[in-house]
Amino acid sequence: MLTTTLQAVIVLALEAYNFAKFQLSLTKGKPSSPNTKTIPTYLTLFIFGFLYQLVLVYDSLRLKNTIQVIGLCMYNGGMLIYAALQYDQIRNALDWLVPNGYIQPGNQIWEVIKPDLLAVPCIIAFFTVVMAFEAWKLYDEFAWTIYKHISADLRMKRRFLTFQIFITLLKFDFFFFLGFTVQFLVIVSNIGDAEKWVTVAAIPVTIMILSMAAFWTRRENKAGMLITILLFFGAMAYFIFKLARMYSPSRSKDYLPVRKNLTSFAVLTLILIVLTIINACACMANFDKGLKVHILKRKIGSEEEKIDNMTELPDLKHGGPVSSRMTID
Repeated sequence: MLTTTLQAVIVLALEAYNFAKFQLSLTKGKPSSPNTKTIPTYLTLFIFGFLYQLVLVYDSLRLKNTIQVIGLCMYNGGMLIYAALQYDQIRNALDWLVPNGYIQPGNQIWEVIKPDLLAVPCIIAFFTVVMAFEAWKLYDEFAWTIYKHISADLRMKRRFLTFQIFITLLKFDFFFFLGFTVQFLVIVSNIGDAEKWVTVAAIPVTIMILSMAAFWTRRENKAGMLITILLFFGAMAYFIFKLARMYSPSRSKDYLPVRKNLTSFAVLTLILIVLTIINACACMANFDKGLKVHILKRKIGSEEEKIDNMTELPDLKHGGPVSSRMTID
């Protein structure tokens, strides 16, 4: 928790500084342009991304979710890619803004913010390595807790692992879909009203789909899961359509200021959707096999479970055998 908080504070401080310098360098009275929205959009997504990461870190520690901890390391790697793309996208935006009079004459804004833009990926890369080390350490601790919760049944542990992977994918699906949508709505110009409102309406619909997917999985409802899987296929078609539209000759210029970022978000979201569909099918195959009781009866690591675990300790006074600690492979 401390590692992710420190990373968020450092990176957001640098991004806020770049945002302030950029806004002060703009020529007053000029009409709005997609290129002037580039840095504010990056800052907004970094703020949301790191705050969401803090929530997920707390959630992982609370639920003792090993898969989510590993997923957070990959999530940080995604933020690293996003930060690396930021450098090129902002430079391209300034290459358009300076000759068109959007930057005050004589203002060397690129030379001012360039070191910070280079520093951000390096900082995130460092903290990604630190998080990977911490995830490795937490793995053994959480594996022992899950062993106590699920017992030594290997088949049940595999089912629980599949469930954890599915729930973790749903949480990351939410961030990448929302990140794509925010960039699309804020930066992309010349979109029709119909397309704009469909994109806006997709946000609450997506939240509902992801929430219902988790609900039906916990309740082991096959009909609900089948509907959810079909909706995921619809989401896949939506992102394929957006990718094709971004690179079509007639519309590519509208997406140019943020095309690389939108492409990275769309591709990552498509990968996550495919993995989510696969895991949804695997979860359905595990329905009615006893996992529901373990999921619904109590939280992993709760006080109730700790008390129950204490009753499993051997009676040392009577020379009871001391069991060795086990881990989950």
